[in-house]
Amino acid sequence: MKPHLLILNPLSESSLARIAEHYRVTHAPGAEAREMAIAAHGDSVQAVLTIGTIGLTGEEIARLPLLGFIGTLGVGYEKVDLDAARARGIALSNGAGSNASCVADHAMALLLAAIRDVRRLDNACRAGIWRDALPMTDGVNGKRLGILGLGAIGEQLVRRAAAFDMPVGYHNRSPKADSPHRYFASVLELAQWCDCLVIAIPGGATTHHLIGADVLDALGPRGYLVNVARGSVVDTAALGVALREKRIRAAALDVYESEPLPPAELLDLDNLTITPHVGGNSPQALEQSLSQFLDNIGRHFRGERLLTPI
Repeated sequence: MKPHLLILNPLSESSLARIAEHYRVTHAPGAEAREMAIAAHGDSVQAVLTIGTIGLTGEEIARLPLLGFIGTLGVGYEKVDLDAARARGIALSNGAGSNASCVADHAMALLLAAIRDVRRLDNACRAGIWRDALPMTDGVNGKRLGILGLGAIGEQLVRRAAAFDMPVGYHNRSPKADSPHRYFASVLELAQWCDCLVIAIPGGATTHHLIGADVLDALGPRGYLVNVARGSVVDTAALGVALREKRIRAAALDVYESEPLPPAELLDLDNLTITPHVGGNSPQALEQSLSQFLDNIGRHFRGERLLTPI
């Protein structure tokens, strides 16, 4: 008999069909469907697939007595109650690295858009305004790139930055022994050094509002901020003040605290570019994430070591 898998995140019919070749699937995207699925099938669910922004609560875990495995399709797992899962001995895995190339592509696209002021130029061109009436936009080549979180996404971003001759510095909880890039002991020191600060760290309580007024002031009036991590890492109110008062030059966000609603207090700013949390979305990234999840859950049910345990 196929193990019973509860899927809490949206997935295409083709992806669901692929998973259903090996597992008995209950698909419950959305709060109401989720509650109904747990009420109806909680006694038989053996595994759960979710994503970081949807998660799985401790109360829900308690209602799944046979649960032995929780996987997140992406790298994030901030809304999964890890303590409750570990107290039960439940195996945990994520999609670490599976969409790193795609997110790095998007981070670089946002950075280029912010520096070259693509949004404003597009609007001006559509309004019939020619270049002679517009201020020159900034150049990219040689700018100092600060990466907050030199993990899989950060390493991919480094490769893209090399094409623009960008010196790289980074901040992690500790320096990477094999990294040739300059390490900064704090986010504040990194922001003081760099021209462009890209956020690529996990969300959660330990990184909540890590980017506040002090870091934005350190980045300075010629600085650029890009966030492809989690909206909770940036203090939205502080960012709004910094952008309005030109204390930083521009920002580009793929994630924000209010999502899925856009950040209403920032929408009138012309030095902000936003996208709807699509950094890791591409057919290639989904295929890799799904394959990695199937590898992890298969290893769990075969009693093997997980590929990317949390």
